[in-house]
Amino acid sequence: MGKRILITGANSYIGTSFENWLKQHGDQYVVDTVDMLDENWRDKDFSGYDTVFHVAGIAHADTGKVSEETKALYYKVNRDLTVETASKAKADGVTQFIFMSSVIVYGSKHEIITKDTIPQPDNFYGDSKLQAEQGLTALNDSSFRIVILRPPMIYGKGSKGNYPLLSKIARKAPFFPDVDNRRSMIYIDNLCEFVRLMVDNEEAGTFFPQNSAYVKTAEMVRLIAEAHGRKIRLFRWMNWAVRLLGCVPGKVGRLVNKAFGSLVYEMGMSEYEANYHIVSLETSIQNTVKQDA
Repeated sequence: MGKRILITGANSYIGTSFENWLKQHGDQYVVDTVDMLDENWRDKDFSGYDTVFHVAGIAHADTGKVSEETKALYYKVNRDLTVETASKAKADGVTQFIFMSSVIVYGSKHEIITKDTIPQPDNFYGDSKLQAEQGLTALNDSSFRIVILRPPMIYGKGSKGNYPLLSKIARKAPFFPDVDNRRSMIYIDNLCEFVRLMVDNEEAGTFFPQNSAYVKTAEMVRLIAEAHGRKIRLFRWMNWAVRLLGCVPGKVGRLVNKAFGSLVYEMGMSEYEANYHIVSLETSIQNTVKQDA
């Protein structure tokens, strides 16, 4: 009998991708999903599962002007629901709980994150994730192992965030600014393989999975254009406009700095005893474009 995994959070991008990823391993894994949008999940018996993979949460939106009610909802879902789910899993005899946190817990003041970097969230989204982590850590013991994942930007077919925007630009724009920046990113298949290894090796702790190489935004756009059979020209003379737009207050400045700023995990933080870097950057872009076609 294979490992039994319960994904808490139906129809999520990461949860669905992970379930599909495990299907290629035949009957090594038994995967079920429970919807967390209504109260019925509380009646489900979690006993018999080896791992609960918790992906339910409110994803990052524009955090500029948001009502207090919306902020409260982030804490209710990202923190309270997470800790309640983990507490139920522990009470029902599950031995491992995997939580999808994010690089967002570090805020945006760092260009390079090391193992000594202290999380300093910029906003309620990052803070709700960090408070969830703190609540989970209190539940960790020898019989209930907590895995906290803090991935950087995740991309692949169906992903949200910056990737669809970069893809749109790559398909339409004749040229693009050639800004020298570095970003940590992870392709969805590499992330799914990493989660699979967490389950197999019955891990506990905080992990920082990323691709085997940093990504330059301009290079990523060039590769996307190439995969679409287009040629996009990269120009350094446009960089002054990027710097200028980055100084604009509000949403425009935030988007520009997110796309062209640098944010990386020190590579050593992301090393693991088994290889999860199964798809290169070039292949990952080709796969994503093919699947989106």
